[in-house]
Amino acid sequence: MIKKILCTTMFVSIALAFTIGEATAETLALLTWKGYAPKNLVEKFQKETGIEVKATYTNNEEMIAKLRATRGAGFDLAQPSQDRISSVQEKYNIYQPIDLSKVESGQVISSMLEAVKKNTLVKGKPHAVPFCWGTSGLVVNRKFAADVQDYNDLLNEKYAGRISYRLKRPTLIALAFAMGKDPFALYGDAEAYQALMEKVGQAMIEGKRLVKNYWTNGDALLESMRSGEVNVAMAWDGAGWKLNAENQDIDFLAPRSGALGWIDTFALPAKAKNIDAAYKWINFILRPENAAAFTNMEKYGTASNGAIKLTDAAVRGNFERSFPPEAIDNIKWYPPVPAKLEAIEGKILDKVKAAQ
Repeated sequence: MIKKILCTTMFVSIALAFTIGEATAETLALLTWKGYAPKNLVEKFQKETGIEVKATYTNNEEMIAKLRATRGAGFDLAQPSQDRISSVQEKYNIYQPIDLSKVESGQVISSMLEAVKKNTLVKGKPHAVPFCWGTSGLVVNRKFAADVQDYNDLLNEKYAGRISYRLKRPTLIALAFAMGKDPFALYGDAEAYQALMEKVGQAMIEGKRLVKNYWTNGDALLESMRSGEVNVAMAWDGAGWKLNAENQDIDFLAPRSGALGWIDTFALPAKAKNIDAAYKWINFILRPENAAAFTNMEKYGTASNGAIKLTDAAVRGNFERSFPPEAIDNIKWYPPVPAKLEAIEGKILDKVKAAQ
């Protein structure tokens, strides 16, 4: 009888302990892009903190839809692009302000932190912290185009017939910057913005005969640069680095007026439950050695200060060649674009396309 009581008591104790352990197990519900929560870093984080990361992979459009459907519930941390936050927040109120006192800002590149603070302000409060980034700029074959420095070389007679770029809004933005104008500063003035875009569009029309092709397929662009058909192109940093690994004459160049950059961020959903875990993950992933591990895998730069120095030699070489500190500080980060401006840009690009 005593043995039976002891066994029953032991069973109840074990069951109770299991129930308590299960109830107190901590999780972080992360809404992110594929590749942004690598298995080795998730395991390292769980070992350090005891927090389990449950990642749901998505994109900007689905992220907004999921959080709208729940009014900001169901996830503790999300990773929208920085130009998809303020306008969305003003409409749907699916995020909450970031408490920067809980972010180890000393390990974040200051120019990126300031850019994201500025571009995600809603009611005077920032709503995101930068995570990873990439840019478009110039991909140049230095053997044949040694003097290229800025986007206006896409209109340079010297490289006639060996130029390529896309008929997309980044080209309009880039050429405006190369003309000494700041198109982002005109986002609140549609009339001034249209006048600037008309000027850029006219320059593109006048320079149309210089263009080998308007590329629409990245692989086709790479082939045209490999073959020597194109020596100067506007393209992504990764494309230039891929070509450089094959031919050191070709490389990505951050233009003098600034590469154009995107940043994916960390943002807190409005009804996040485990906010402490969210800040722990932000600080963990932006720790230089962890950010370096991410960059080695995904080849994207991060906002982690000093992380590039810890990456593999080939990866580090790409960033150090193309992005000395002054080039990083000069990146023009895309702010949210008002819808009416996209219509203006579309009409300008149609004119360029139709011009003879």
